Amino acid sequence: MDSVTFYLQRQFFYDSIKEAKINQLKDSIKLKSGDNIELYNLYSMLYDEYRSYIYDSAYVYVEKLLDVSNMMKDKDKIALSKIRQGFSFLSSGLFCEASDILTGLDLSDCSRETLIEYFLCKSRLYYDMADFNNMVEFRKKYNKIGNSIIDSALQILPINTKKYWLAEGLKEMKSEKYLKAIESFEKVISGGDFSQHDLAIATSSIAYIQGLLGNRVESKKYLIEAVIADVKASTKETVALRNLARILYEERDVTNSVVFIRQALVDAEFYNARHRQLEISNILPIIEGERINMIKKERDRIAFFVIFILILLIILLITLSFIWKSKNKIEIAKREIQSMNDDLLDANRIKNEYIGYFFSQNAEFIEKIGFLQRWVNKQVQIKQYSELKNFPENLDVEKERAALYKRFDQVFLKIFPNFVDEFNKLLKPEKQIQVKKGELLSPELRIYALIRLGINENEKIAHFLNYSVNTIYTYKTKIRGKSNVPSNEFIKKVMEIKSY
Repeated sequence: MDSVTFYLQRQFFYDSIKEAKINQLKDSIKLKSGDNIELYNLYSMLYDEYRSYIYDSAYVYVEKLLDVSNMMKDKDKIALSKIRQGFSFLSSGLFCEASDILTGLDLSDCSRETLIEYFLCKSRLYYDMADFNNMVEFRKKYNKIGNSIIDSALQILPINTKKYWLAEGLKEMKSEKYLKAIESFEKVISGGDFSQHDLAIATSSIAYIQGLLGNRVESKKYLIEAVIADVKASTKETVALRNLARILYEERDVTNSVVFIRQALVDAEFYNARHRQLEISNILPIIEGERINMIKKERDRIAFFVIFILILLIILLITLSFIWKSKNKIEIAKREIQSMNDDLLDANRIKNEYIGYFFSQNAEFIEKIGFLQRWVNKQVQIKQYSELKNFPENLDVEKERAALYKRFDQVFLKIFPNFVDEFNKLLKPEKQIQVKKGELLSPELRIYALIRLGINENEKIAHFLNYSVNTIYTYKTKIRGKSNVPSNEFIKKVMEIKSY
């Protein structure tokens, strides 16, 4: 269908060529205003240009032909002009008017060319009447009359001319001798000397016959040729485009069918062919209705896909939300695990340091006990019992406790080297603890050092530091009073101080 669409889009180009030719002829009329023979010839040429292009203009020049013929009192030209008037009527669907004109003609002493035109025009009248009659009896009657009239034309037509084969093909087609009709129309095409209008008639007729024979592909092929020839000839009084639209509709190519049937209606209205408009008006609603149904189905299909996509999108969003929540849970779990791992690492470091500290202290304690045991045994062996009374003086408990705290401080600060600075950050600037010279940790810092190690009970802290429980409580209360964070969060912040 691309070739048809291409030529339909160029229709204006071919119409402009015809209009230019028509305007040129009209300009020539102004120069020949006093020469009736020249005027008759120019009017004839203008009629030929308009006869399948615009009915109203064709009729105007038929009237001018009649006027000039009467002025010349040329009986042959008068008859030929009336035949052309009859052709204009039947081309526009005015069959009764055409019949009135053609029936009352006096053809005596007319030329052979005029008689040929008469017989061809009148046979066309009966053929068209048959085509537009729904009753089989009348259709056969009109075709029979048309065949008898066209026989008269064939008897005087020069044999083997395009006009002869067109007439012969038309007669055979109306007589239902389809294969012979195709041969006749093919001879028009193979002859080579034909106009685009002749080509359109021949190919359109072959397409019609092929359609009757059930050869849809061949019918469609010839209709395409006929449509292109009609466009090139600027023929508006035509059936090829309408028939092609009908075939496309039957093939479910509704899109092209609608375009072509609309263009066929535009052409019929342009020519003012009433019967063609009526034919197309009967087909157009059917094709348009199918097109509307297709649009509705397509809209329903699109709506279904939109709903389907929306459902998929909702499912996707729910899935993404679930994944996001799961991811957040995983991240939280990872952070918790990481925190636990960090706590475990801290615990391991603390454990390792304090296990070493424990063994070292125990070894030192055992060594001191051994030394005391040997000293006591020696004093007993030499019977220096009086010296045993000095035993307590050889053991300085406070000194031992101070050594214990110093060793604890050293081990703790080894694990938490930034403890003092980080702890002071939790206190108001003016309340921060300054460690005395020679100390590693103050009593307050040592209390919270034990808490950082996980010893939270005041009794245990008091026992280790040799303080009363009230003293421990007092220290803790004072520190919380110096804090720059809420009291209920202070211990938590202490526990967040990192080890090395």
